[in-house]
Amino acid sequence: MRLSIILPTLDEADAIVTALAPLQTLRRAGHEVVVVDGGSADATPALAAPLADRVIRAPRGRARQMNAGAGVAGGDAFVFLHADTRLPADATTRILQALDRRAWGRFDVVIEGRPVMLRVVAALMNLRSRLTGIATGDQTMFVTRASFTAVGGYPDQPLMEDIELSRRLKRLGPPACLADKVTTSGRRWERHGVWRTILLMWRLRFDYWRGVPAARLARRYYPET
Repeated sequence: MRLSIILPTLDEADAIVTALAPLQTLRRAGHEVVVVDGGSADATPALAAPLADRVIRAPRGRARQMNAGAGVAGGDAFVFLHADTRLPADATTRILQALDRRAWGRFDVVIEGRPVMLRVVAALMNLRSRLTGIATGDQTMFVTRASFTAVGGYPDQPLMEDIELSRRLKRLGPPACLADKVTTSGRRWERHGVWRTILLMWRLRFDYWRGVPAARLARRYYPET
């Protein structure tokens, strides 16, 4: 089984080389890296080009970018990796083993950063995911091409796209919840304050559960846009 690692980007020039460098071993093993840029104003696409099999542009928004990446990817399964997230060393082996048993899955996550509370946040995120079968984008979701196609891919919405995709995929079966950990940046948590971000995310998730449209929630999550 060949994997396509799909990585959405937007103005990641400072970090994109660091993000793609560890994936070169996967490319040499026959897997594919697809970078989907959402209209960066910096040099992200140019820096990514030598380190990816394809660099394409798509309308801004993670759901749209990841769907566009899946549309051009040649792999038998997709791995949706954020630009600020790093895979564990044996990620491909663990993914392939998981997809022998399940249609989709995700990793546990560690959040990098100085605040001790970030470790608590990650632990609770992993526990909640195991109990509910709902994954977040930070946990690096992976799915077979057939299953992704069967559920219609990511919903075209600006927030909670990972929650909605999880709900769709759960109809096909529960996720493989891998204890292996991806490492993601805590930059947003630190920039906006850990407790403030925790409370915001709780409110957003509760409001989404009770039916508030994702577009309204996105305006609260991205107030600067």
